[in-house]
Amino acid sequence: MARHIDPNLNRKLRWPLLLTHMGLVAERVVRAWWPLWSVLFVGLALPMLGLQDLVAVEWIWAVGAVLLALVAWAVWRGARQFHWPSRDEALDRLDGSLKGNPIQAAMDTPAVGAQDAASMAVWQAHQARMMDRLNGAKPVEPDLKVSRADPFALRYVALLALSVAFLFGSFGRVQSVTNIGVGGPDLAQGPSWEGWLSPPSYTRLPTIYLNDITAENLEAPEGALITLRMYGEVGALSVDENISGRVLTPELAQDTAQDFDVVQAGRLAINGPNGRAWQIAMLPDQSPEIQRTGDIEVAYDGAALIPFAAQDDFGVEYGEARIVLALDEVDRRYGRALEPESRAAIKVPLPMPVAGSRVDFKENMGGNFSLHPWANLPVRLEMSVTDGRGQVARTEPELITLPGRRFFDPLAAAVIEQRQALLWNRENVDTISMLLRAISHRPNEIFRKPEHRKSLRDVLKKIEELAEGGISDEQQEELAEALWELAIELEEGDLQDALERLQRAQERLEEAMKNGASDQEIAELMQELREATRDYMRELARQNRQNEEPGEPMDPENMIELSQDDIQRMMDRIQELMEQGRMAEAQEALRQLQEMMENMEFTQGQGGQTPGEQAMDDLSETLRDQQELSDEAFQDLQEQFNPGNRQDGREPGQQQGEGEPGNQRGDGREGADGQGQGQDGLEQSLADRQRALRQELNRQRRGLPGQGTEAGRRSAEALEDADRAMDGAEEALRDGDLAEAIDQQSEAMEALRDGMRALGEAMAQQREQRDGQQGFAEGQDGGEQRDPLGRNQGTTGRSDTDEGLLQGEDVYRRAEELLGEIRRRSGEVERPEVERDYLDRLLERF
Repeated sequence: MARHIDPNLNRKLRWPLLLTHMGLVAERVVRAWWPLWSVLFVGLALPMLGLQDLVAVEWIWAVGAVLLALVAWAVWRGARQFHWPSRDEALDRLDGSLKGNPIQAAMDTPAVGAQDAASMAVWQAHQARMMDRLNGAKPVEPDLKVSRADPFALRYVALLALSVAFLFGSFGRVQSVTNIGVGGPDLAQGPSWEGWLSPPSYTRLPTIYLNDITAENLEAPEGALITLRMYGEVGALSVDENISGRVLTPELAQDTAQDFDVVQAGRLAINGPNGRAWQIAMLPDQSPEIQRTGDIEVAYDGAALIPFAAQDDFGVEYGEARIVLALDEVDRRYGRALEPESRAAIKVPLPMPVAGSRVDFKENMGGNFSLHPWANLPVRLEMSVTDGRGQVARTEPELITLPGRRFFDPLAAAVIEQRQALLWNRENVDTISMLLRAISHRPNEIFRKPEHRKSLRDVLKKIEELAEGGISDEQQEELAEALWELAIELEEGDLQDALERLQRAQERLEEAMKNGASDQEIAELMQELREATRDYMRELARQNRQNEEPGEPMDPENMIELSQDDIQRMMDRIQELMEQGRMAEAQEALRQLQEMMENMEFTQGQGGQTPGEQAMDDLSETLRDQQELSDEAFQDLQEQFNPGNRQDGREPGQQQGEGEPGNQRGDGREGADGQGQGQDGLEQSLADRQRALRQELNRQRRGLPGQGTEAGRRSAEALEDADRAMDGAEEALRDGDLAEAIDQQSEAMEALRDGMRALGEAMAQQREQRDGQQGFAEGQDGGEQRDPLGRNQGTTGRSDTDEGLLQGEDVYRRAEELLGEIRRRSGEVERPEVERDYLDRLLERF
């Protein structure tokens, strides 16, 4: 029985209720009838593609019978499952989408107290508040997902088949369902012919069946292949054409099998019974184009992005950048007075769009040339691209400074200068030795730590020992690497704690101000300062949790509260002053910030961690463990094809022992001989760890908050998907299929992220409901713990918001760098096919 709705309420809900009702109808139609139109799509796609011409008539009848049976079943299923939604159902769905179910509340009547004026006043105020909420009522979107009913996505297969039929098939072929044989009945009635025009594969254009082309004019790309086959009596049919550039003799014109390319515009004719003629217009293949665009961006660590743009009518196949030393532009004083040693040109493959179009695109060639002997020296850059026809376009050689890392510490810059002199010409070794001795003459005045002085003396001793008998290529590279590591240590320092890192970041920023760093370098150093500040805050919070007794309270008159926004504004102001060239003011602001940070003390509110926060922390830990496990599996996959090229420094088949990074729980195992296990044992251990991780996830799934809500349901479903993916990853690891295991682990991580997002929504909804029912006394802190920047955190000290995780545009730059690195690796043909397939799947996913 339908419920009666007040006219005023009906006017407010008229359109939202109508649209919600229509959405319910669409939802039930889709869920009940998706098998029917899937079968119809397949039944229409098969004859459009002409598959009936390739099989016997018995197969056609058999497939037709199967399709009819499936149609009958789909009709029966749809009629059985479809029920027209009532207006009350739409009303309940709309009411459920609003906070507090205001529609039901507006239609209710008081059970008691109707005669009491005070009670009726409260009741009328309640209903008025509910009516106000109805002003924001919006239609509820229908849930058109049928993935549960169609776990194998058969509906998409049917849609794909129909799409392919529309693109490459023809409605004209449907009429030949009852015909038998290839080519139709005309071939059995006398002289006949067939022809195809096949464009070059790089054009990605479809092949044209010439028998279907009745128009007189036809366009063909340059290099297209014409294939003609003539049946019947020899000589009954002949070919007349002038598009291939060949000399057409009478014998060649009557040849029954002819293949030739389109090299020019002209006429193609088939003379004889049922003959046909076309005027061919050739579409020339244009040469590609490439040009450098924009400024070169260089990060403080030397990573460079060189933008370029490329165009081609059918798409660029690949590209390459070639860099050679501009010797005539080099300052030949000091360590470069001698002639440089001969070195090959630097060749870098240009990144190509993997998923997008290569007809007209812009990309950034990324790389870090800091270790190269030509770093920060004048070079000539030439970029080239090649299309599918082999045509090459090149840019004019451009004089640039090869991007490389700049060192702002004077001692580190001096060491790097001697490294470049060594790589320029090893005969500079005597001068290098003398200068390094001069640098280390008064070590107490220039070295911040004794370890730095010892490192320099060790390098100097090795240089002098090798200089006596001549330096080989391997020794030159070894010395250059030692000097580079020493310069990095001097530049970045051996940071013992967060405060030292913060002070070092400030010192480097001050040095950059004095040495006239670029805007990009200033931005990178400011980002480093922000990260050091966050680490310092985290260290303050950790030390506070370790102290059993709180420190003495500060005098409120001498205490200044700093929020995260305050510190962020101060850093933004410092960067703005530096970009404006007001270095003195920027240094003063930096000094004030330094004093505030050094005098900061940590304060924390009362209370502990809620069950929801604990659940989020546990899931975050599980996600990190799954990421580490996936990284190890990927490194093991690389090791299978590139032995000895591990990034973590382990030997093939050797696991990480206890205490090593990535194995904090001591999961590594060793054989009886103390050596690492073989590859099979390693994969078995990874499978055991995957199983343990899955068991931990199952424990965490029990008793999650937010049960009974839509967000809680989505969180449970996502975590169930993560459990299923982990199970698949464990099975793949036990079978030794690392590539499949990595795919499953990627799906598990994506499902974990979805589950955490949904769980956060459920917790937020619970907080809103609780806040709506209970008032908080003014001045209470809600029992939340906060770090020095005022962010909420759990008992573990980790922030429960994203306030400090995404700062500025650096996140997007980092994401672009990672995407560029994946594209670069996927384009390296020397990498194993399994690894490149995995990288391609990453690009498709992200």
